[in-house]
Amino acid sequence: MTPILELRNATKTYSGGLLRRRSTVALDQSYLAVGEGQPAITAIAGESGSGKTTMGMLLLGFIQPTEGQVLYRGKDLATVDKQELKKFRQEVQAIFQDPFEVYNPFYKVDHLLTVPIAKFGLAESNEERQEKMESALTSVGLRPEDTLGRYPHQLSGGQRQRITVARALILNPQVIIADEPVSMVDASLRATILEALRHLNRDLGISILYITHDLATAYHICDNIVVLYQGSVAEVGDVDSIILDPKHPYTRLLVGSIPWPDPNRRWGEEAITSQGDVANVSSVGCKFAPRCRHAMDICRQSRPPLYQIDDSRATTCFLYQGAPELPANQIGTILGRVSR
Repeated sequence: MTPILELRNATKTYSGGLLRRRSTVALDQSYLAVGEGQPAITAIAGESGSGKTTMGMLLLGFIQPTEGQVLYRGKDLATVDKQELKKFRQEVQAIFQDPFEVYNPFYKVDHLLTVPIAKFGLAESNEERQEKMESALTSVGLRPEDTLGRYPHQLSGGQRQRITVARALILNPQVIIADEPVSMVDASLRATILEALRHLNRDLGISILYITHDLATAYHICDNIVVLYQGSVAEVGDVDSIILDPKHPYTRLLVGSIPWPDPNRRWGEEAITSQGDVANVSSVGCKFAPRCRHAMDICRQSRPPLYQIDDSRATTCFLYQGAPELPANQIGTILGRVSR
């Protein structure tokens, strides 16, 4: 079955500087596939600068890859015609980090819902439009009578974020890309928004890419996880296996920073070391080698392939030499096996 969305050998490089031109590789030869048959919630996780948001922007078609392709239903997104692009804009929706920046403060929040309904011709009458708006708001836990007719500043951050979820829902998408959707709302509202995402996936069959640096929330709502480090995949697979028993040294550092509700468990049990220049990583060896306490000579000489440790996970680390190598373009086979 052809994936709805696919990154195929995608690289994104940013260049800058007036006198001295410098390039930064934000995403490095990445593969990712979002299928249609088994809708799942997949976390794209990593520390700041790991390439998470760049991956999301590529999949949304907001930026173009420097190398490689972004495919929509098997076709290069850069070459699809206007009709296919319109269908893509309907089927692939975004939920952004800041729940205020998506609003025009001069318009009431109704505007965020009425525009997509009109643009995609989803209602034939004002009554049908009103019904779609109210149904979408109710599905994300909002009371239409308390929400519609207000300006953005009259609503809380959690309400504004849930309206953006409702806007995505109105279009009946196949994929939602949520970039840090709960990082700017109160802790008391995070559960509500995350439960809304679970509802979209579980009850409506929508695949969700959940971009986050928060492994705790990823563990609670996601089926799979892709851990990125400096634009490359460190570990990928079943979220339970990876969070509870991480294999890649970088994933261990991330998991060690999670504040588990256990007073007898120490944070940061995996030591952070530095054996070289972390900022200027060699293009030859493993990118994580300068920070890795397990780094060997081969780590500085060669880029590790993706080793398939078991049916539900794979990792790019020479500690697992001898395990079968998984071609990068087969990452989707790992993610497609898991469903909670």
